[in-house]
Amino acid sequence: MLVLITYDVSVVAEGGQRRLRRIAKTCLDYGMRVQNSVFECEVTPAQFVVLKSELMDIFDPENDSLRFYMLGKKGREKVEHIGAKPVADPVNDALIL
Repeated sequence: MLVLITYDVSVVAEGGQRRLRRIAKTCLDYGMRVQNSVFECEVTPAQFVVLKSELMDIFDPENDSLRFYMLGKKGREKVEHIGAKPVADPVNDALIL
């Protein structure tokens, strides 16, 4: 299923810069960055449970926010991109290693 994850981390709060880096790194483990604080993650329901748990352990609910948009199995069909920096589709695009 496709999950869109957005976050806002207060970098002026204590440890904010570190939390910001850790949240981005965790999201990169499961998906790809499409904008500065926006990630598209193609995950199974079990992987989503682990991902959400990891993010919940990192963020500070007093200063930060996380949003999860569940786009489902056909989520890619619901995404329309216009403008610069198109993002590769890891499911349908060929990867060259």
